[in-house]
Amino acid sequence: MDYGILSIIPPIITIILAITTGQVVISLFLGIVFCNLILTDWNLLTSLNQSLNGIIDVFSESWATKTLIFVFLIGGVMTLIQVSGGVQGFVDFLTKKKRIIKSRRGTMLLAYFIGIVVFIESSITILLAGTITRDLADKYKVSREKLAYICDSTSAPICGLIPLNGWGATILGVLAAQVAAGVVDINPVTILIKSIPYQVYSYVTILSVLYFIISGNHFGPMKKAEDRAMLDGKVLADDARPVIEKESIHLPIKKGVKPSMWHMILPILVLVIMVPTGLYITGDGDLTKGSGSTALFWAIFAVTTFTGIYYIGKGIMNLKEYMDYFYKGIGGMIPVSSILIFAFAIGNSINALGTGKYLANLLNGASINSAFTGVIVFILAGIMAFATGTSFGTFAIMIPIALQTAVILDGNIYLAVGAAISGGIMGDHCSPISDTTIMSSMATASDHIHHVKTQIPYALLNAGISSIIFIILGYLS
Repeated sequence: MDYGILSIIPPIITIILAITTGQVVISLFLGIVFCNLILTDWNLLTSLNQSLNGIIDVFSESWATKTLIFVFLIGGVMTLIQVSGGVQGFVDFLTKKKRIIKSRRGTMLLAYFIGIVVFIESSITILLAGTITRDLADKYKVSREKLAYICDSTSAPICGLIPLNGWGATILGVLAAQVAAGVVDINPVTILIKSIPYQVYSYVTILSVLYFIISGNHFGPMKKAEDRAMLDGKVLADDARPVIEKESIHLPIKKGVKPSMWHMILPILVLVIMVPTGLYITGDGDLTKGSGSTALFWAIFAVTTFTGIYYIGKGIMNLKEYMDYFYKGIGGMIPVSSILIFAFAIGNSINALGTGKYLANLLNGASINSAFTGVIVFILAGIMAFATGTSFGTFAIMIPIALQTAVILDGNIYLAVGAAISGGIMGDHCSPISDTTIMSSMATASDHIHHVKTQIPYALLNAGISSIIFIILGYLS
């Protein structure tokens, strides 16, 4: 059944409620109920039943369950790294022993550098950048909002530009389906590679983050957050509600343990190495065909096992202490995992409503000058990702539409694909129901809604610049 314009109302209501109330889980649940009210022809009892069942059904999808287990286990590992003195050892190495990081700017550049270099998977990129630099950011009074912005705005763009990861596998799969359907007769890998120069939003975002770090210039809510941190020494606002419990991530170093950066670096190396290894194995020797969720699942189990053997074997803690700290870290992940469960559930409900298809049909039904194909695809993909909270879902819907539209209008197919990818990333950056936005808040222990409010103006500024560039490229093509 086609629900038309009704299909875009639930995500809009959810996003408005989340931003205005600050209660993300409640807003998501109300959004799920509203979706099901429409699906059940406004039957309240039936919609409530379907909503509750929809939340449970999240666990029937293997990728979602693997992601949630990953979140829980990474919480345990983060706590173990903290109490083992790994984070403190790394901070001491950078600030005291080598004096590499001496300022706020140096701290932010470190987070930026990690976000650029670690392109294996957006969640890993965010977690590493946030976990490694969070204590340094507190030391040099960098607001949690600014740190979350840096982590969020380097992860997805760089994963899109260097697609040797789950992102590349997903996009190639969508492109391969279009090639198999006869839409175009070009190798999917060729299309993906030639679309990279046209992923304008990613380039603009990465450069703008660097500019705001180096210049120290800010505007809007982010300026207030940075002024609060620098002038008042408060990295978090008084009304902040971090998505992970403070006591689970700022536990004191275990008594008698000498801080060492290797207590952090070695587990991280295991994590970083295991992700491409998992992609290689699940892709039968081809990284671009591997399963991202499975690779993450294997990686977190590998690093959990490694930390146990390493810390216990080195005498840092015994088995009982290891498990106690591990469970403490898992408990701290309950708030963020709750948000993710409801975010996945509303994504399924929005998909059942056909929100993405409705927005895509608007593009198909429009009479478009081929020069404007890129910018229109970019804007529509951005709206879709914002409303649905998923860049991958947007790619699955918008890349075929972009390709088909470009072929019909004799436009630049590589520009159209690059615009669809750019739009998916842009909308994902703005959406409070996006998993990467939630993970950025988690990794930096930031208030989720504060992160959203401070990042949106920057994402919209970059979107405006990208739109102008897409128009220029459209005419040049």
